[in-house]
Formats: sequence, structure tokens, C-alpha cells
Amino acid sequence: MDSPHDPYLRVRGAREHNLQAVDVDIPRDVLVAFTGVSGSGKSSLAFGTIYAEAQRRYFESVAPYARRLIHQVGAPQVGEITGLPPAVSLEQRRSTPSSRSSVGTVTTLSNSLRMLFSRTGDYPPGAERLDSDSFSPNTAAGACPGCHGLGLVHRTTEQSLVPDPALSIRQGAIAAWPGAWQGKNLRDVLEALGYDVDRPWRELDAADREWILFTDEQPVVTVHPVREAGRIHRPYQGKYMSARRHVMKTFADSRSQTLRARAERFLESAPCGVCGGSRLRPEAMAVTVAGRTIAELAALPLAELADLLASAAGDATAEVLTGDLVARIEVVRELGLGYLSLDRTTPTLSAGELQRLRLATQLRSGLFGVVYVLDEPSAGLHPADTEALLTVLDRLRAAGNSVFVVEHHLDVMRRADWLVDVGPLAGEHGGRVLHSGPVAGLAEVPESRTRRFLFDRGPAPVRTVRTPAGHLKIGPVTRHNLQDVSVDLPLGVLTAVTGVSGSGKSTLMNCVDEELPGAGRLVRVDQKPIGRTPRSNLATYTGLFDVVRKVFASTAEARARGYGVGRFSFNVKGGRCETCQGEGAVTVELLFLPSTYTPCPDCKGARYNPQTLEVHHRGHSIADVLALTVEAAAEFFADTPPVLRSLRTLLDVGLGYLRLGQPATELSGGEAQRIKLAGELQRVRRGHTLYVLDEPTTGLHPADVEVLMRQLNGLVDAGHSVVVVEHDMDVVAGADWVVDLGPGGGDQGGHVVATGTPAEVAAVADSRTAHYLAARLQS
Repeated sequence: MDSPHDPYLRVRGAREHNLQAVDVDIPRDVLVAFTGVSGSGKSSLAFGTIYAEAQRRYFESVAPYARRLIHQVGAPQVGEITGLPPAVSLEQRRSTPSSRSSVGTVTTLSNSLRMLFSRTGDYPPGAERLDSDSFSPNTAAGACPGCHGLGLVHRTTEQSLVPDPALSIRQGAIAAWPGAWQGKNLRDVLEALGYDVDRPWRELDAADREWILFTDEQPVVTVHPVREAGRIHRPYQGKYMSARRHVMKTFADSRSQTLRARAERFLESAPCGVCGGSRLRPEAMAVTVAGRTIAELAALPLAELADLLASAAGDATAEVLTGDLVARIEVVRELGLGYLSLDRTTPTLSAGELQRLRLATQLRSGLFGVVYVLDEPSAGLHPADTEALLTVLDRLRAAGNSVFVVEHHLDVMRRADWLVDVGPLAGEHGGRVLHSGPVAGLAEVPESRTRRFLFDRGPAPVRTVRTPAGHLKIGPVTRHNLQDVSVDLPLGVLTAVTGVSGSGKSTLMNCVDEELPGAGRLVRVDQKPIGRTPRSNLATYTGLFDVVRKVFASTAEARARGYGVGRFSFNVKGGRCETCQGEGAVTVELLFLPSTYTPCPDCKGARYNPQTLEVHHRGHSIADVLALTVEAAAEFFADTPPVLRSLRTLLDVGLGYLRLGQPATELSGGEAQRIKLAGELQRVRRGHTLYVLDEPTTGLHPADVEVLMRQLNGLVDAGHSVVVVEHDMDVVAGADWVVDLGPGGGDQGGHVVATGTPAEVAAVADSRTAHYLAARLQS
């Protein structure tokens, strides 16, 4: 079995997360699809076990000093794994990249373009050659001194800081000031400095207004607060800070996303006056290739850039550099991303686009004998783009690599050489390998939830299309690649917005707001994380935990001890374990090794102190309740209606497998979106609500898509409107109305290609979606 010629990767006794002592043999050098419903354990097997063990073995060979510089995953819970090659992981990380990160930096294409300008560019007469760093806005040598290489300058104006000049300072004229005591303090300091805080802002002297808003001085004065009955106020030393200084300081230094977002509302961004938005020094902007500056080339769609470079004349060095650039861009084009430009910033990309860019980089790396583990590479892809993706995966495999994909897309499953189906259900009802073998073999596994969709699919059910209750007029919109686009969205129905990646779907939906006549209340349900720290979890986000804490505070034991609701919070002193401050884990700093998280030695991960854990509700402590899955908690709280209502909505969107205390940082984008949807579903809704969902089926097994569609149709039946940006043809076929954008991505998109019922759009010849929609309606 340990023979070097054994063609199988063999896993024995895998117990990571919900895996139930899994034994599985998987062939190498083939395309393997890991399938199963959301939460079944397929990612725990592919990423949590196989990739994590490959990482661990690699790090053992690295010098301890170097190890601390690399983010490491922990050792997986597995008996043994044999036949495991080195692994590369391409996950859909939803991190928050900086605005300096771009398509060019992710793909490293910017490096090659800078080298081309440095070595072969046309320089002004007498100018000396610049090294490649001088063409980067992210280096001191290249960054424009005016904006430090950002291309924009943020500034405040009197209009942005004081939106209503009819108000006095006491009435809140300076909207940019902080709220509560801090804002009152600044007002009192101003009054102590002799300024009139009761006159309307517009009547104040211009010089005074200028000083109050923009001064860099920070005078300190004695403030004598106004006496209030029953309260003693002592004089104190108050320091003044201008509104501009407060906004800039908050925007630059605050670690709170909410405070930074608030500060940003009072900032106006404008192109840098020094570089005109190019982000570079004048010396770099004076150099051209094919008659264009590096900033102009970086702004072109990649498809156009490749064509321009391919036709540009040059010497032997230029030919080598342009040849390499064009070949590398070609891979990105193959993956359907030719509409992106090198200067497009990473935060504006979808998770699917970012993963495909990383995949393009790997394709050119020429590695051999590696296991690539990919997390839903088809997520966010139109069916037309999925075909290009499959071609690329085939090329990776043909180059002598093993390609493991965690996937829900049926076309990717059908193309696989080997299929590992995990299930049958989610959480503790899953975690078993139901099938490991050629795809056709899954047809003999009746327990599999995947089998029905892969082999027993009929045509999409014939349904009566609902009649709209009215229309919402959007546009005309001219933004990104949308040129003067207008759309009438029907209300009171389920609308699907379709089109290839980059066709303008999300841009169009971002123009929908509550100000539009007929919109009513607007609810956007996106895939952004529900929290940035482990302290935020499923129970706290949904408000469920507030009710659970009240249940514990009302037990006889808690009342006898005088414990209130706050005692059962792990975020405040009193009931939490102070060793880990309620986090359940402590950071261990190791000399020359990376710092690691280990369960707290005192509470053993329970988050609470022993006295709090002595209070029980039906034999469970508060920590035991946080460890329950949503499904188990629904049984446990069956007679507590407020808790049960929240749990039912989570079950309704297919999240019964998640633990109540599951940290927000462990949730996928799709799970975060469904938690937000569940939060909306449990609200008592009055009046019309317009729900806008961006690719809600991302990360969902076809069985879970059915569950989600029942919920969305339930909202429409209750008199609301639902708009989904979607690539899943099951969802599109089940919609009442379709708006198809395109025909292509980027400059080739931005037009409304077709609108109508699914059957009508399926018959439109110019639509890239029509062919796939027609196939789904008929298959």
C-alpha cells in the first residue's frame, strides 16, 4: 500500500468537523469532484483533511524561523494519509484586500508590463532609463507624491461637513461630528472658546466657519458644563478638534468598519491634481509603448491590451516580453475574464473572478505532480463561462496534476473522472462517503441527494407566470459598462437578472434604491461576512442569543443567584471566562514559531466561568446550547416560541447543520447570505418590500436550491417583490420574468439583450443565456 507506484491517495480515519471516521481511496492525476449538500462534510474532506495534511507535511520541512512568516492551518484529525503529493489550494477567500491590490498585482501581469516599459519603452530625449519599480504606484520610486500612488485625494468641504446650514451648532449643524458625549463635548469646548453655538450656521462669520471646520489647531480650555438637577458636573479640560481633523483621523486610524464608513460619507474623492489619477510620477508617465503610457495600457480591457501588444513592433527584447505577456493574458481570456483591466482594484471583483485569476496564474506556473484543491471554481460563472473553465481544468490535469474540486455545478460533476459524494445530509446527519468511483456509479446509490439531479432530471416544471402588480423604472443608467440603460422591473413577481460575467448585472442592481417610485422598503441580501471576529456568531447576529439569555436568566437557579441577562453574555465581564475574555481560545506565542490558538486552559473552550455554567435549562448550560446545531436547538426550544421562530427561519433556508455558536469567520459567503435572508424572513413585514439578492445559490447543492426557491416564492406569494442576480438555470427557469444583459462582458456587454418570461428569453437568438435556459426548460 505504501508503494511509490500506488496510483491512489488513501485516507484512513478522517474525523475533521463532522466526518465520521471516513476511509476513502481517490486516484491521482485525474479530475475529482467532491459533491454533497451544503454542510455535508465535502469541504472538510477536501480542504480540512487532504489539503491541510499536505500543508502540514510541507511546513515540517521548512526551517522554524521561516515557518512563522507563513499562515498555517492546524494538523487535521485523521488516522493516516498515504500517496499524498504536494497541494495547492485555491479557495474563495472573502478577505478585505486593499485598494492597492489589483488584477495586475494578483496575476503578476503588472510586473511584466513594467519590465516592458523599463527595457523597451520610448523615453523622451535625454531622459535616463528607469528601473521597473519606477512604473509601480506601490513603490516609493514610482508613486505620485501628491496622492502616494492612490490616484485619488480625499478631502472635506463645507457642504459635506454641514449639509443643512439653517441649523445652529447646538441643533447639530456639523453632521460630521461624533454623536453622544463626544459631540456634546466639542460643542461645549467651542462655546467656552467664545463661539456662538445658537446662531444658524449660515449667519456665522466666514472666518469663524473656516476655523471651526478646518483648523489644525487643538486648543485646550476649561469647560463649565450646564448644571442639571440632581447631577454634579465638575469643570474639566476640553480639547478642540476640527470637523475635518476628526473625519480624517477616524477614516485613517479607526479599526471599526462602521465608524470608517460613517467618516467616508463626509469625504469627497477627486482625482489627484498632480498625476490626474494615473498614480505615477511624471517621469514614468513620459515613457510610452505603442504610443501609450503605462496608465493608459493598464486601463484597457485585457483582451484589447493583448491585441494591441501583439501588433506592436519592437526589437528582440520587446518581442520576448510582449510574447510572454500576450500568452499569459490568453489564459485569463480563456477563463472569460478578458473584460477586466489591469488597474481594476481587487475589492471590486467577485469571489469567483478572484479565484479564476489565481487559477490563471497557476496554469502558467508549469507545476507538475501537484494536487490542486479548488473551492467551487464555477461559482459566479455563467454556463457559457463554465465551459471555458472546464477546458482549463482539463489542461491542468493533462499537465500531470491531480485536480480536486468541491463543486455543486452538475456540468462540472459530469466532466469529472471520479466522484466522491459525501452525505447523505448536513452536519451530524452527514460526514459519510456514500460513493467514491466513476460518476456513473452514483446512479446505484439511492441514499445520495446528488443522484436525483445528476441522473433523474426531467424538464423544468411547467408553471403559471404571475402577473406583475406594477413596474419599477430604473435608469437611464450610465455607469461602468452600462451605457444609457433603462429597465422596467415588474413588481410582485420573482425576477431573474442574467448575463455572462462582467455584463453589468450587479452594476444595474446597485442602482435600485428606496427613492424610486413604487420600491417601498428595500432589502439587499449580499454575501459579505456577518462579522469580522469570532465573537460574532450565528446566534448573536440573528438576535436569537438575546432570547436564549433571557431564558437562562429566568431559571430558578439564576434568579436565586441574582444573575441577570448580562451574566450570560460572553462579551462582558461577569459571566465570561476572564482568562480568554469569552473567546474560548487563547493565543500562544512561540519563539521562532507562528502564534497559535489553543482552547482556553480554564474554560476548555466553553467561554464562561464555572459559576455561570452551573446554571442549567433542561440539563444544558449556556455553553451546551451554543454547541447545539440549529436542528437540535429547534427540538430543545420547541416550547419557547420566540427562539423557535428564529430557528425555523434558519431551517427554512437550509442551515440546520450550523452550530448556534459557529463563529462568523467560519461561515462561507453563501451561508452568510442565507443567515441574512433568515433574519429578514423572521421580521414582521408591513407593506411592500423589494428584496435584491446577488447570486443566492452560490455554494448551494441543487437540493438546497429547491429549499431556497420555496422561501423566495413564499415572499412573492405574500405580496413582496424578489429580484435575483443569478447564473443557475434552475432559478432562472423558475422565475416569472427575466432581464438578460450582455451580450458579452466588459465593453462587449452593458446592453439589455432580452426581457420577458423564461420561455420568451429562451427564444432570443442574440442572448448568450438563451441556449442554456432553453436546454433547462426542455431537459
